[in-house]
Amino acid sequence: MDIKTSLAAQSYAQARQAAAPEPSSDEAAGGFAKLAESFANTLMAGENTAKQAMTGDADPHALVEALASTKTAVETVVTVRDKVVEAYQEILRMPV
Repeated sequence: MDIKTSLAAQSYAQARQAAAPEPSSDEAAGGFAKLAESFANTLMAGENTAKQAMTGDADPHALVEALASTKTAVETVVTVRDKVVEAYQEILRMPV
């Protein structure tokens, strides 16, 4: 019986190693962090340009460019959010 127990333990150890997750390189997390930082920088730049335009330090053309880039960034983030929510809802609808 000891031989079967030892064989079972070895088989379990091999299966456990095969099923263990591989260490991730955090590329996705790093990519998301860069995306979030870029989004925040775009919003801050638009806000700063709007403040300068209100005080008369920026020309209207710069304000329009800043508002357009901010609008594009917000629309992109909203679209990504909608896709994530849609995917999550699709997962919830899957039969188990």
